[in-house]
Amino acid sequence: MKDITIDSRLQAMIPSLDQSGQKDGGGFCDLLAKAVEDTNTAQINADKAVSDFSLGKADNIHDVMIALEQADISMRLLVQMRNKAVEAYQEIIRMQV
Repeated sequence: MKDITIDSRLQAMIPSLDQSGQKDGGGFCDLLAKAVEDTNTAQINADKAVSDFSLGKADNIHDVMIALEQADISMRLLVQMRNKAVEAYQEIIRMQV
C-alpha cells in the first residue's frame, strides 16, 4: 500500500542533496512547479479510476477511493503551499524599508 501522508508527499517533492551539499533543483520555483504537476497527475489518475470503475473496467472500489484520497491530499497540500506563499509575500510587502 502506498503511503499518502502529507509528510511523505513533502519528502517526495524536496530535491535530494548530493554529497557536496548543493541542491539539484533550482529552488522554490521548481518545487512549486513539481507540486502543481504532481497534483495534476493525481487528479487525472483519480478521474481515470472513477471513470474505469463506472464503466466496469475496474472492480475494486478500494483502489478508486485511494486514488481519490491521494488527489484530495495533493490538492490540499498545494492550496496550503499557495496560501503560505501569498502570506509570505504580503508580509514582505508590509515591511518598512
